[in-house]
Amino acid sequence: MISVPDGCISFFGPWPDEDRERFATDMLVKDRFIDDTEEGSLLSEIEPYLQRLRYEFDHWDDAIHGYRETERKHWYPANRAILDRVVTVAFAGVAMPYVHVLDLAEEGVIKPHVDSVRYCGNTIAGISLLSDSVMRMVRTNDEEQTNAEYRQIFSNERHKKYWADVLLPRRSLYIMRHTARYKFTHEILAANESLFHDQQVKKTRRISIICRNDP
Repeated sequence: MISVPDGCISFFGPWPDEDRERFATDMLVKDRFIDDTEEGSLLSEIEPYLQRLRYEFDHWDDAIHGYRETERKHWYPANRAILDRVVTVAFAGVAMPYVHVLDLAEEGVIKPHVDSVRYCGNTIAGISLLSDSVMRMVRTNDEEQTNAEYRQIFSNERHKKYWADVLLPRRSLYIMRHTARYKFTHEILAANESLFHDQQVKKTRRISIICRNDP
């Protein structure tokens, strides 16, 4: 596991001061949100179901490769208590009843995307299990989001773009809300691209337990 530096966000490009300050408020990472016993408890509930699924390499909007997923509404009491903590910390006590479980294979990637406003509201919060990873978040705008080529925005005129790499340590909780949720694409970098402060981040199989609020 990578040693966590002071702060889990690394900024790149010509950030306006106001945008940088807002992003630091709207994108939070709480290291060691759960302990190894709680991680084991979550895994013991979801692994039997996940192991019956095959990893998929086609996604309806081409956003994810090498994944399997499910949604759960009912949880064992100990795990429900963990999720209730997430809802309290990230959503002021009110979140959607179904929790998304996303299992990303070691070779899997989540490509740059902005989550549809049809399926969730202004906050997304996720617990990272099994592996450290790096989430890259690139500033976009409404025109680029609706353009069929928006996934290539990072490679086009890169010198004009600004972005952040966010370290997601194993057992941490990330909270992405407001500007961070709507105005930045987010992706999980592939294992061979996972660097944070020039330090290699060993990404293996990663499971995220994701809560959302209503649109």
